Amino acid sequence: MKQTVFLFILMLLLFGGAGAAADSRTFTVGFDANFPPYGYVEKGEYRGFDLDLAREVARRRGWKIVLKPINWEAKDSELKSGMIDCIWNGFTINGREHSYTWSDPYVVNEQVVMVKKDSPVVKLTDLKGRKVAVQTDTPVMKALQPGGERYQDLGKKLKELVIAPDYNNAVMMLESGSVDAVAMDVGVAKTKLSGGFRLLDEIVMKENYGIGFRKGDIRLRDEVQNTLLEMVADGSAAKISALYFEGKNVVAIGQIQAIDESGKNSESNKDELIHTVCELGKGLLVSMLIFALTLVFALPLGLVIAAGRMSRNFVLRSFFKIFISVMRGTPLMLQLLIWFFGPYYLFGIQLSKLSFCGIDYRFIAVIIGFSLNYAAYFAEIYRAGIGSIPAGQYEAATVLGYSGWQTFRRIIFPQVIKRILPPVTNEVITLVKDTSLAFSLAVLEMFTIAKQIASATSSMMPFVVAGVFYYVFNFLVASAMAALEKKLNYYR
Repeated sequence: MKQTVFLFILMLLLFGGAGAAADSRTFTVGFDANFPPYGYVEKGEYRGFDLDLAREVARRRGWKIVLKPINWEAKDSELKSGMIDCIWNGFTINGREHSYTWSDPYVVNEQVVMVKKDSPVVKLTDLKGRKVAVQTDTPVMKALQPGGERYQDLGKKLKELVIAPDYNNAVMMLESGSVDAVAMDVGVAKTKLSGGFRLLDEIVMKENYGIGFRKGDIRLRDEVQNTLLEMVADGSAAKISALYFEGKNVVAIGQIQAIDESGKNSESNKDELIHTVCELGKGLLVSMLIFALTLVFALPLGLVIAAGRMSRNFVLRSFFKIFISVMRGTPLMLQLLIWFFGPYYLFGIQLSKLSFCGIDYRFIAVIIGFSLNYAAYFAEIYRAGIGSIPAGQYEAATVLGYSGWQTFRRIIFPQVIKRILPPVTNEVITLVKDTSLAFSLAVLEMFTIAKQIASATSSMMPFVVAGVFYYVFNFLVASAMAALEKKLNYYR
C-alpha cells in the first residue's frame, strides 16, 4: 500500500511539473543590436524601446525572454528555422505585408535625410547629382533603387545610391566625405546629430513598424498583441516610450489600419529565379574583378616581401616581419575599413571623395586591402619554397660562374614555383570566397546581392544560386591550377 501511494504521488509530481512547464515558454526575440533607440548595446547590456516593450510583454505573460541579436540580412532564416520567435526591432511592414504574420502597426516611422551642418543640401531636390548612402534591406533603399514603387524619380537623379552594411558605416561615410547624405530612420538619425549633422525638413517616406512572426503563427501573435494593447491601456507603454523619445508617446497600436494578409505574391518562381540569376551575374563580375586585380598585385608583391623578410639587413628584415605579422594577425575586414576611413580619421585627408580614372576610391581601397593582405600570405609561401631548396644548388651555381640574380632566376625560382603551387592554390580559392568582404565598404559583389535578394523575397533560392556560382568559379580556378601543376611536373 505504501509503495502504491508513493508511486501515485511521484506521478502527480512528474505530470504536474510537466503541466506547469507546458504553461510557460521561452520567448526569443530577434533584433538588430545596432539600431538605436529600438535596440542597441549599452555598457554590455541590451537596451532599447522595442526590447523594453518585449520584456514587459514577457513578464506579464510569465514567459522567459531571450534577446537574440541577429544578422539583419539573415533574419528570415533565423525566423523560419525556429531560432527566434519573432522579429521585434523597428521592423517595417510596408513592402513585406505577405512575408510574415504581422501584429498591428504600433509605430508610424519616418525616413529622413541627414547631411553635414555645412552642407549646401537643404531640401530633397538638392540631392540631384549627389551620393546618398542607405542601409541594406531597408524600405528607403528599395524606394530609391531603380524600379522602386515610390520616389523612383528622386532615386534616378542621384549620382549614386551607396548601400552600406549598417547605419554606423553609412554615417562614417558621410563624416569622411565619401557620400553627401544618408537616408535613414528618424529615430537612429536623432542619436547621431551630436556629431555635427542636421536633418532636412522634408521626409522621404513614412512607414509602419510591426512585430513580425512566422507565417501562420497567429496564436503567438495574438498573445503578444493583446498584452501590448493592455500596456497601452494602462499607460506602461507610454512610459517606456518616454524614456527613448524625449518624453513623447510614439506607440500607436490600435490607431493604425491593420495589414491585410490575404493577398499573394504574384511573381512566379520561374520569374524569381531568372531575376536572381541575372542580378547575381552582375555581382559575379565584380567578384571576378576583385579576384583578378588582387592576384595581379599580390603575387609579385609577395615575392618582394619575401625577399625583404629573408634579407640580411636587420632593420629591413624586422620591418617585413612585423608587416606580415600585422596582415595575418588582424581581420581583413578591419584592414579594409582602415584603408578607406583611416586617411580621414587619422590624418584628415578626404581620399574617399576622390576617384581615379573614373574608379571610385571605395573600390581602390578594396583592392589595396586585399592585395596587401594576400601578399603577406604569399610571401610566407614563397619563403618556405625558397628555403626548401638545398644549399648545394647555390654552391654549384657559384662554381659554374652564375651571379646571385642568375642563380635565383634560372635555377631556384623555377623549382620554387613547382613546390608552392598547392599552397598557392589554397590561397587563391580562399580569395574567391573572401571577395564577399568587399561589402564592408559598400562594394556590391555577388554574395551581398544574394543576401539582399534573399531578404527581399524571404527565400533561400538566392543563396543556392550564389553557392552554385561560387562552386563553378572555384572549380574552374582549381582546374586551371591543377593543369598548371601537372604541366610543371615535367620530370615525372
